[in-house]
Amino acid sequence: MDMKNLTYVPANSQFNERFRGCLIGGAVGDALGAPVEFMHRSEILRQFGSCGIQDFVPAYGRLGAITDDSQMALFTAEGMLRAWVVTGKRDVKSAFVRATAASYLRWLRTQGYSNSSGSGPTNESGWLITNRELFSRRAPGSTCISALRRMTGVVASNQSKGCGGIMRVAPVGMFFFHWINDDGQVQRTFQVATDIAGITHGHPTGQLTAGVFAAIVALLLRGTTLSEAIGTAKAELCKHDWHQETLAAIELAEHLSVSEPNSPDAVRKLGEGWIAEEALAISLYCALCARDFESGVVLAVNHDGDSDSTGSITGNLLGCIHGIRQIPQRWLEPLELRTVVEEVADDLASVPNWKTGKSEAYYTSRYPRR
Repeated sequence: MDMKNLTYVPANSQFNERFRGCLIGGAVGDALGAPVEFMHRSEILRQFGSCGIQDFVPAYGRLGAITDDSQMALFTAEGMLRAWVVTGKRDVKSAFVRATAASYLRWLRTQGYSNSSGSGPTNESGWLITNRELFSRRAPGSTCISALRRMTGVVASNQSKGCGGIMRVAPVGMFFFHWINDDGQVQRTFQVATDIAGITHGHPTGQLTAGVFAAIVALLLRGTTLSEAIGTAKAELCKHDWHQETLAAIELAEHLSVSEPNSPDAVRKLGEGWIAEEALAISLYCALCARDFESGVVLAVNHDGDSDSTGSITGNLLGCIHGIRQIPQRWLEPLELRTVVEEVADDLASVPNWKTGKSEAYYTSRYPRR
């Protein structure tokens, strides 16, 4: 199929702004935090002033560079959309996990690695991987790389609970948003995200945090308040074994957002974000405290620890709430792969109407079955 002959039709404008806000917001938070990811807060303040980093500065040789967080989120979206093209259904859980695992192996190739078992896709099919900027290496997580290189099924054999499982799953919530009012859809959203995190992260906390996050994203896009979305996600979380660690982190974030709002000291109490429950807690805290998109994301990156991941997750959350129009233009203009991220967000927004809002040929060409 010749891509040039396909007409690109924007998704319904009613949802487009928040869908773009979610995915672009995550990329913006990722890019803002990337230059300070491995810096202590004291170093950040010394270099950028008493308010910390407020604007993009060069990282990886350019301004507005995204990292593996945003790269893997795009490949998560690709996996969800490929599964949809194959099945045309939202309830075939295994199809979403298998397709996303295959998409992660495509991402692995962009990082210069291959799967030692020979499993996964045998070619670089589809539209996403034709964007050569995705072949840039941006400090990819060692757990994701090693798990994908050794992958023989779709369940990781390690016991990692690093934040690499949660930082990439916003597209799962975006996909299931369309049915979130249906019976069982919060549960289904939670479970698919949990299983997708489990492709690379074997510890229950590394998986359950992803389920919580994806469920919150879906609910926020539907218009639920953040506090209500957290409550619904916690109720689902408590149905699962080994939920206590994640629940405690979320509830600490909720408590601190009331007792110590907008406080770097409170962020420090939540951890550094390298592990999943800390990344989730920091991001929820920053989003709960945020006056607007900018204030929340700035708080999320100016701390000791994994600034790009907490910036990305917070950006996803606040983008769902406020939409793309509230993201500062000074952050949008230099953002790497902005057009690609927006197009993927639009594709996720138009999923239920993919045979009317966009042609079947459009989807099968961009997200082929093979």
